[in-house]
Amino acid sequence: MAEILDRSQRREILESRRPQRPIRYEPELGGVYTEDEIEAAVKAMRDSMDWREGGFGFIGAEEIQSFERAFADYVGTEFAVSINGAGSGLDMAMMCLDLEPGDEVICPAVNFIASAYSIVSQGGKLVACDIDPKTLNLDPEDVERLITPRTRAIFPVHFVGLSAPMDDLQDIAERYPHPKHGPLKVIGDAARACGATYRGTAVGKKGWMTVFSLHTRKHMSTLGEGGMITTDDPELNARLCDIRQFGSTTDSWGTNYKMTKVQAAVGNVQLRRLDETNAMRVQRARERTALLQGVDELTLPYEPPDCGHVFYVYPMLVPRHWAGEKRNRLMELLQQEYLVESWMASAELYKTRGFYRRLVGGQALPNSDEISERIVCTLIHALLPAEENEYIAAAIADAVERVAAEA
Repeated sequence: MAEILDRSQRREILESRRPQRPIRYEPELGGVYTEDEIEAAVKAMRDSMDWREGGFGFIGAEEIQSFERAFADYVGTEFAVSINGAGSGLDMAMMCLDLEPGDEVICPAVNFIASAYSIVSQGGKLVACDIDPKTLNLDPEDVERLITPRTRAIFPVHFVGLSAPMDDLQDIAERYPHPKHGPLKVIGDAARACGATYRGTAVGKKGWMTVFSLHTRKHMSTLGEGGMITTDDPELNARLCDIRQFGSTTDSWGTNYKMTKVQAAVGNVQLRRLDETNAMRVQRARERTALLQGVDELTLPYEPPDCGHVFYVYPMLVPRHWAGEKRNRLMELLQQEYLVESWMASAELYKTRGFYRRLVGGQALPNSDEISERIVCTLIHALLPAEENEYIAAAIADAVERVAAEA
């Protein structure tokens, strides 16, 4: 395990290991690719070359079927439905609710914009929920406060690799049933949490369904785009399969949300190594935490004992009195002076995107407001060298010291 850096060590690292180019806050390839992925893709292509028998998009292809079976087995669900992206999956989830005008879906305000779009695009009303300032996931107490007779679903996001409190949310969903549709649906957004765990289960097991992203920046990737939806509900599974393929087996509506067989072939390889590569991520994150323990101004990532965090990024909070201007100064210093880019993990989108701001206008979101002004996220990756991780930690510590001195 890494040790706390003293000032002399920090200076030596900063002077001797300065990068040649900026260290991005998100890599363009989040997964780890090897020759095995290349071989799997080429084999799938070669097997599709016969113009009479081959093809890349047929959902019955063995590569797609086997990837879905393997993903379901990994998560522990009965079903997994491959799709062309998590954005499509979020839309599909809302379609399956059959929302009526005025129906409400509760979703955390600190979140990527896609979940809000999916609710509104299907005619629902977005009800933004506040977050727990410790976990940065949605706050069950605020969820319960927001429920009305029009609430149809609770839509948690597993924030940057840490599971939402699914048992608490499921309990709320069952205690406040909709007068017509019964227990509320709990729909998970695990776009940035593939491989995370919650109370002995994989993220994706609990809830009505869970949507995963296999985009190029995520923990595993299917050639740039892709996604998966997991569920134990056979009727829901059938409908999801219909939606992604033009409503092909029933009279229901559908369109084209399919994954190709080449993507699925690569996904099979990525999935087999997911736990290994996630473990490498977690190791680097914990080493950084050890290196930053002496930086009193920072609140470092919280790992609940019953959850397995997979660190899509490395989230930190600056002090309350640094919120806004001084947080922004820290981010500016990191980029300009140390070439370490940082990010707010979409925390500010509900305040800065005009469309989102109009949807949540007037709601009381004190924790979300505060966290969006305090959060700073930096890079974590399975292949991040230990020396570069030490440089990032040294840069953070040095920049914090400089901001504190300016204050």
